[in-house]
Amino acid sequence: MAGRVRHLDPVYAVEPLEPTHHDHPMRTVTNEMAAGGEFAAADAEAVQTLFDSMAGEWHRHDVAERLIALEDALQRSDLPAGVLVELGAGTGIGTKVIARFRPVHAAIDLSAGMLAQAPPGLAPWTRADASQLPLADRSVDVLVLLNMLLFPAEVDRVLAPGGALVWVNTVGEATPIHLSPEAVVDAVPGEWVADASRAGAGIWCVARRAEVGQD
Repeated sequence: MAGRVRHLDPVYAVEPLEPTHHDHPMRTVTNEMAAGGEFAAADAEAVQTLFDSMAGEWHRHDVAERLIALEDALQRSDLPAGVLVELGAGTGIGTKVIARFRPVHAAIDLSAGMLAQAPPGLAPWTRADASQLPLADRSVDVLVLLNMLLFPAEVDRVLAPGGALVWVNTVGEATPIHLSPEAVVDAVPGEWVADASRAGAGIWCVARRAEVGQD
């Protein structure tokens, strides 16, 4: 497993926030899942309970500054056409941004409490475990993960040939669910190439499988 990341000059960025979440429980889970760890039923229940408990106040995260990195990734990346699926959609904060660029075929989250707060009609809201997606093999052209756990085997399974993985951390290294662009491309099976940049306080990475013979 290996990847190559090209870092683009930021269009707009602020001083990176201090990485204050080293001991956050979600940081631990993030690293374990990226390394191929098992997302057991107890883990899924714990994550669901945590985010259900925060759903009523999640609107506080719906501020423009936190969405700059997602917008920058979508604006500056030549993403393939076709089926776009968002994982970890929550209450639809990021979904609203994505939908301005193209239709969202499915917005998936584990938390029923979060999805209950999502605006109707924006996307097909789907409650599912992202470690066991209800999606066919090679059926998705673009996967968008905004502050979302990375399950490498499922990304590899559902992403179509020529597809792209969009990974965004809204507050960069200070995001509890954080992986660097290099960690993202190294986690997913196979050879990957990616563009990455900073925008506002956030970071983003858009990764694709490397073509044979690609430098």
